[in-house]
Amino acid sequence: MTKRTRITTGILTLGLGASLVLTGCTSESSADTQGSSDMGTITIGFLPSWTDAVNNAYLLEDQLTKLGYDVELETLTEPGMLYTALAQGDVDIYPSAWPEISQKAFMEKYGDDLEDLGTYYEGAQGFLAVPEYMDDIDSVDDLHGQGDRFDGRIYTIEPGSGTATMASEKLFPTHGLGDEYTLTSSSLAAMLTVVDDAVESEEDVVVTLWKPFWAIDAYGLKELEDPENGMGDPEGLHFLGHKGFADEFPEAADLIGQITLDDEQYGSLENLVVNEFGADREAEAVDAWLEEHEGQLDWAVSE
Repeated sequence: MTKRTRITTGILTLGLGASLVLTGCTSESSADTQGSSDMGTITIGFLPSWTDAVNNAYLLEDQLTKLGYDVELETLTEPGMLYTALAQGDVDIYPSAWPEISQKAFMEKYGDDLEDLGTYYEGAQGFLAVPEYMDDIDSVDDLHGQGDRFDGRIYTIEPGSGTATMASEKLFPTHGLGDEYTLTSSSLAAMLTVVDDAVESEEDVVVTLWKPFWAIDAYGLKELEDPENGMGDPEGLHFLGHKGFADEFPEAADLIGQITLDDEQYGSLENLVVNEFGADREAEAVDAWLEEHEGQLDWAVSE
């Protein structure tokens, strides 16, 4: 089995989990099996098909459990449901939000009931990408007149996601792509299957991606130049809580507010969780990551 096949299998497992969840399902951390904590229970909500949130959910589970909290992980199926649950207090934390640009519409709707707990990564951004072997396609402008070559499709992820929304509402109008292309939305797992098949056969494909994201290097994809910033300017990735979270869980809020990840740290965590360990072994992946970065994370809580 090739590395690319192993990667796709892992992400398809995550995607299947997302498709099976109708109203969210809760999995308890090891702390829950040892009795209730006096510090309270914190519920982390995330979409299991979005790997940035998966990474952070298990990282926070590890760290908050070590602080003495009980931690529950709750999976939801789409971002609107997650923001609603967070605003209503049904979940306490969204561990990887894009509130500045990509998910701005959700912030405008729910922001009064949310609390920004901190920015853990700076410089996240969406873009269009093609395989590196496509030497004649280097910019978004190069896509004009090439619609037939791509069967008139640009692939993206779930409708309602920041990436798909930015592509349809800003990228397509900015570059006039709608005359030749249809934005084809699907799950992240389905989009990566399209990429995997195309790269395996060295066929032409164009997709929406974002950074940071493990698939860029794994599949040998390149970002298309876009001086018009069709997918928006770079933004920060945030931890969000429901309104009043810091008052209810002050020690947790203090820790979360200190967490920052650079490119190497983020990439290493995502690679371990998604590729090296995979589904059902996320906690082991976090343990391995913390050991790998021992002494480098001044915010990390040890046993």
